[in-house]
Amino acid sequence: MIDLYPIAGPLLRRLDPETAHGVTVAALKSGLAPRSRMPDDPILRSTLWGLDFANPVGLAAGFDKNAEVADAMLAQGFGFVEIGSVTPRPQAGNPRPRVFRVPEAGALINRYGFNNDGLDAIAGRLEARRGRPGLVGANVGKNKETADAAADYVIGIRRLAPLASYLVINVSSPNTPGLRTLQGREPLAELLGRSLDAREEAVPAPAKAPPLLLKIAPDLTEEDKRDIAEVALSSGIDGLIVSNTTLARPPELPAAVAGQAGGLSGIPVRTASTAVLKDMYRLTGGRIPLIGCGGISSGRDAYDKVRAGASLVQLYTALVYHGPRLVEEIRRDLATLLRADGFTCLRDAVGADHRQG
Repeated sequence: MIDLYPIAGPLLRRLDPETAHGVTVAALKSGLAPRSRMPDDPILRSTLWGLDFANPVGLAAGFDKNAEVADAMLAQGFGFVEIGSVTPRPQAGNPRPRVFRVPEAGALINRYGFNNDGLDAIAGRLEARRGRPGLVGANVGKNKETADAAADYVIGIRRLAPLASYLVINVSSPNTPGLRTLQGREPLAELLGRSLDAREEAVPAPAKAPPLLLKIAPDLTEEDKRDIAEVALSSGIDGLIVSNTTLARPPELPAAVAGQAGGLSGIPVRTASTAVLKDMYRLTGGRIPLIGCGGISSGRDAYDKVRAGASLVQLYTALVYHGPRLVEEIRRDLATLLRADGFTCLRDAVGADHRQG
């Protein structure tokens, strides 16, 4: 990989964050982005939900909201890419400015509000890449004004189930009013039931339906976590993504940005996110796969998530500060850490911290 980020990164950071992101996506669409030439280490390979992951390092939702550059990001070395969040109707999101860098903390605060091109446009782009290699998941959400939230998820799942490697129900963004209330026991049970029915209608047996995952927040009470674990196990969904951004404002954040509304991502959320991940692995007894997301900026961070219970990991914010070469660094260092602890495959390290008491 020819690393242009030492030059391009400082130039991009002269722009406001949302403009810089738009420039990055445009460059990726134009084929100007580097491609990873580092082969995947066999120790990182795994099979989950019948899908073969060349490595466990994924791109989290939010970077490629509109399914425009999934293949370009796969080419940078990601083992899988998640597009979205996708709402049934196009949505402008919240007024700008709505994303803020916090370089001192390796963090971002965003209040985008599910801005996206809508289901028709995004489904069309996924249809256009049918037959191409690479695992691309789709993260679905609801439009801001929709009263029956589950109805929006059903619409998205029905349309995208035949097109995505996996599906994610996003009920944990802090930027859509009332969305996080869907994590409560009763509304969550109803939502998951209707979503699973929609998936089966879209891809009836004997065809293999894509796995359906739930993305949860890091800001959960002990009761919330127990309820989510119980509903997840009883519903039959295929996994959890732990976690989304946080509403917390740690003391290390500069006062100038700490007061901004929105979700905080990056290094400050890492500890809390990993703690919730560990709790969910314990509460589910390791019976459903977990994806660890939140604050990953090194191979050590990724390894900590794996040992806490993650079968796969995702990142996004760290790319803003470290550029695409970070993906190769994480893959290389993760393989080194696995071997240093005597593991011969990624699967054997998943949840290792729990087995050591």
